[in-house]
Amino acid sequence: MFDYRAKMSENVKVVVRCRPMNRKENESKCENIVEINEYAISVINPTARNSQKKMFTFDSVYDMISKTEVIYNEMCYSLVESTLDGYNGTIFAYGQTGCGKTHTMQGDDNVKDGYNCGIIPRCFEHIFETISMATNIRYLALVSYLEIYNENIRDLLSDSTGIINHPLKEMPGVGVTVPTLTTQPVINAKQCYYWLKLGNKNRVTATTLMNEQSSRSHTIFTISLEQFQGPSSPAVSSIASGDIMGGIRRGKLSLVDLAGSERQRKTGAQGERFKEATKINLSLSALGNVISSLVDSKSKHVPYRDSKLTRLLQDSLGGNTKTLMISCISPADSNYDETLSTLRYASRAKNISNKPKINEDPKDAQLRQYQSEILHLKRMLEESEQKIFLQK
Repeated sequence: MFDYRAKMSENVKVVVRCRPMNRKENESKCENIVEINEYAISVINPTARNSQKKMFTFDSVYDMISKTEVIYNEMCYSLVESTLDGYNGTIFAYGQTGCGKTHTMQGDDNVKDGYNCGIIPRCFEHIFETISMATNIRYLALVSYLEIYNENIRDLLSDSTGIINHPLKEMPGVGVTVPTLTTQPVINAKQCYYWLKLGNKNRVTATTLMNEQSSRSHTIFTISLEQFQGPSSPAVSSIASGDIMGGIRRGKLSLVDLAGSERQRKTGAQGERFKEATKINLSLSALGNVISSLVDSKSKHVPYRDSKLTRLLQDSLGGNTKTLMISCISPADSNYDETLSTLRYASRAKNISNKPKINEDPKDAQLRQYQSEILHLKRMLEESEQKIFLQK
């Protein structure tokens, strides 16, 4: 399991999940073109099988029978733990339409209060189980849920239709936010499920040739966590001991379900569906450009402003966030081009370096600095006294 709390600077973690063949692929007698081991995946060109396989390595690769529970425990668990410590975290799923992004993030509508244990429901359970066991630490949890549809930001938790396109705002020390978005306080996982379901009812989906319930928008479900460690907390001790004193910390977990990348000829997009697909592909292309710029040492400009999606993910890619990308692919030969594109996209993303740090009140941060200086001076004084004693 990765320890997301160990380093001052760390790369974006990237994993690949390959779904099983679906009914349409089996009926069409599609062939499997992927070979998987724990950290690597190879892709075979179906039109030139004698050509060299294209191989990619990632932080982990999950095959057709891997369970979401395994992905969560191995790759998500410590990231979510870190948000409870005051870090920002982002988990996002990327891939072709119909490759299991929403299944991975949200699960199926048949178990667990309507959800078959996707990553988002597991986050709810994890967070509130940890909060319930915390001693002398008080938490305030707030949730919000937005959708980017045709480059407009919609509030999925609001009954009001007054604001169709919510504005973005960059705030010092916070990053890019949507200040007019509805936020709801939550005290347990059940309330989080409620708001997720309500938002999903308002989300735009449609049937395409690739997917019966294709997501036509990008969504971001955010859990904001504010914690206060009181003076009686076990985490608080005397300055002389060098322990951290209590204070306010603010963590944020962004759970992102991206709309699928797709080719219009495969999805049969026409009219409104064609317009949606064009906007989706443009925003995903902008995301690809941001990733390319971040890993290109010669690039002096990162085009975050090219889309609403890249602006909202600005801190997640190259900023103050611990980020995990889950790339979802199909094993079928009919999707070779899309699978190869997704793997190349993901391979670039793993080279992005982020600089996550604990978000705390500036006064608390200054107090910690003073603590550190006092401890350093105390140790120097003790060493000096010891030398004088030995000389005698």
